[in-house]
Amino acid sequence: MKTKTEAKRQAILKAAADVFREVGFERASMSEINARIGGSKATLYNYFPSKEKLFFEVMYQAKELELVKITAALNPDTDDLKQELLHFGKKLLPVLYSPDAIAIRRLAIAELGHSDIGKVVFEGSTAPMEKQVAEFLNKAMKRGVLRTTDAKTAAVHLLSLLESELLQRVLLGVMDSLKPEAVKGVVRRAVEVFLSGYQRR
Repeated sequence: MKTKTEAKRQAILKAAADVFREVGFERASMSEINARIGGSKATLYNYFPSKEKLFFEVMYQAKELELVKITAALNPDTDDLKQELLHFGKKLLPVLYSPDAIAIRRLAIAELGHSDIGKVVFEGSTAPMEKQVAEFLNKAMKRGVLRTTDAKTAAVHLLSLLESELLQRVLLGVMDSLKPEAVKGVVRRAVEVFLSGYQRR
């Protein structure tokens, strides 16, 4: 029964991906998606309670797993915090700035005031990542590597610094791809600024 349930979920995601790709988020409807998979609309809403949540799942299905792996790989017992943060940043940025991830960010901004997709994206992706990074930083604070302060705020600062040089340029289409050498420089500068403010003297 479990395999059948997962098969149904994947069928919904595939049909939804096709509809979103063909007509865009705004014109897509749950009715059209349901028509392609068959069955009752109640079943569709059982799996995905809103179009926003369904769109999020479609766009972040693979990327979310990557983000979870990257943040989960942070080693709180590392002897070299700087290298750990550099490694984290170099893995994180290419995922955050992949075409799918940028598409959903742009959509979330475009849909503000019309739907809850911005909130769905934040709660489904940004908030869990901030929480994991905060837990990592909190352990570094307890070990005396970082000065003791609010770990959640420190996590927001770290993630914001990692994106500070690129976010506007990528969202606005000034840059359409990230080169590995550019990522290295961006991450190095972000980590240096973060540690200059948070590392215990």
